[in-house]
Amino acid sequence: MDWLERIAKLRQWARSGTRAPHKPLLLLYALGRFQEDSDAGLRYSAVEQDLQRLLVEYGPPNRTTPAYPFHHLVSDGVWEVRTDRGPGSPGSGIRDLRETGATGRLAPELRAALRREPDLLGRIARLLLDRHFPPSLHGELCEAVGLEPQWAGTERLPAVRRQRDRRMRELVLTAYEYRCAFCGYDGRIGAMPVGLEAAHVRWWAFDGPDDLENGLCLCSLHHKLFDKGVLGVGDGHRILVSQRFVGHSPAAREHVTALAGRPLAGPQPGARPVAAAHRDWHTSQVFQGSPRPAPAGPEPL
Repeated sequence: MDWLERIAKLRQWARSGTRAPHKPLLLLYALGRFQEDSDAGLRYSAVEQDLQRLLVEYGPPNRTTPAYPFHHLVSDGVWEVRTDRGPGSPGSGIRDLRETGATGRLAPELRAALRREPDLLGRIARLLLDRHFPPSLHGELCEAVGLEPQWAGTERLPAVRRQRDRRMRELVLTAYEYRCAFCGYDGRIGAMPVGLEAAHVRWWAFDGPDDLENGLCLCSLHHKLFDKGVLGVGDGHRILVSQRFVGHSPAAREHVTALAGRPLAGPQPGARPVAAAHRDWHTSQVFQGSPRPAPAGPEPL
C-alpha cells in the first residue's frame, strides 16, 4: 500500500481556496505521539485541548473543533477510533466523543508500516507540511506536535532519539510574558501570539534540555539571529552582539547593533533565568567572534 499517495489524497472540505488543515494537523499530532509511544491511543478528552490549540494557531480563522477530523479521518483509511463500547466512532459530536471515551490512533496497517520503514514517518510528515503549510511554519509546527523538524526532511530517522517536551513553548512564552527578550516585540492576532518562539539556548541537538533555564522567548527575527550567532547572552543577562555582524541600514542598527549591552526583557519575577552553563555553551559554540561594546548613551527604558 502506498501510504504517501493515500495521505496525499485526504478528503478535505474545500471551497474557493479556503484552508481546511484539520486532518493534516491531527495526523501530524498523531505522528508526534507515535514517536513517543507507538502503541498508545489518543483519548479525545485528553488531547482535545492540544488539538484545539493547533487549530487556533495553525488552522483557518473561522471557529472550528477538533471533533471533526477526529471522527472523519477514519474514512481515509489512516485512522481508527474505538469507544468504551467497542470499535467505531460515535460521530463528530463533541459530547459523544467525550462521554464514550473515544480513543483514536493511526490505523493498524499504517502503524505496522511505520515500524517496518524507519524513514516513512519523516516522509509522511514532510508531505503533510509541504502540502498544507508554508515553509516558515514548518519548524515551529513540528515543535508544537513533538516532531523534530529535520526528521521531516531527511531520508532516514535516527534510531535512538530523545523526545521533545511539547510544553516548553508555552512555559517559556509565559515566563517572558509573551514578548521578545531582546526587543520587547509582543504581537498578537486576537489572543494568539504571532512571530514569537521558544528558543533553546543550548541547542536541543546538543543535549540542551527542554526547560525554562535553557529557553528564551524571541521574535522570529531575533531567534534566527540568535541561532546564527549574531546575538548572544552574556554576564548579567545582557545582550551580546557580534562584531562580525555588518548592517548599514537604520533597521539593522535599531534591531541588531543597538541591542548590545541591553539587559534581557524578562523573565518575570519568580521564573528562572537562563542558566550560566547554557549561556556559556552558546557563547563558545554558536556566538560569532567577539561582542561589540555597548553604544554610548543612556540605557533604553
